Amino acid sequence: MSKDLLRYDRMVEAAKRSVVRAALREVVNRGGELPGEHHFYITFRTDVAGVDLPDYLKAKYPQEMTIVLQYQFYDLQATNESVSVTLSFGGVLRRLVIPLAAITTFADPSVNFVLQFQPDDMPDALPEEEPEAVEEEVAEAPEPEAPKAGATVVALDAFRKK
Repeated sequence: MSKDLLRYDRMVEAAKRSVVRAALREVVNRGGELPGEHHFYITFRTDVAGVDLPDYLKAKYPQEMTIVLQYQFYDLQATNESVSVTLSFGGVLRRLVIPLAAITTFADPSVNFVLQFQPDDMPDALPEEEPEAVEEEVAEAPEPEAPKAGATVVALDAFRKK
């Protein structure tokens, strides 16, 4: 089996995190109001660099914490790298900043939707919302390589519906 030099696992994790970012931005664009019965459970690692929460919460949840965005949350913001929100803890409003890379689970129980992430394989960088334009090189197309010894060619005609 060959080694995955393209790191598809990291690409998939980054793509799933972009779904979280898009869902949160949708709420931000609606003025901070969740549509219908939607609500979010966000579980995140509290020991990841960039997580900003009060010391007493970090002491109470040294590794992982779950927050719920449903009725009382304020000033929700979602950037390419993080989500920040103000929540009430014991009647006191506290601001949390959570890097998207620290999120381990994102769930919307109202529609039975859950994304789970691999905490040990956090992406180094999340894809931007808009993909960057790739410059095309104008050059002669290289000669196609001959198939490598031992390579197998599979005809897909047998699998097509007729």
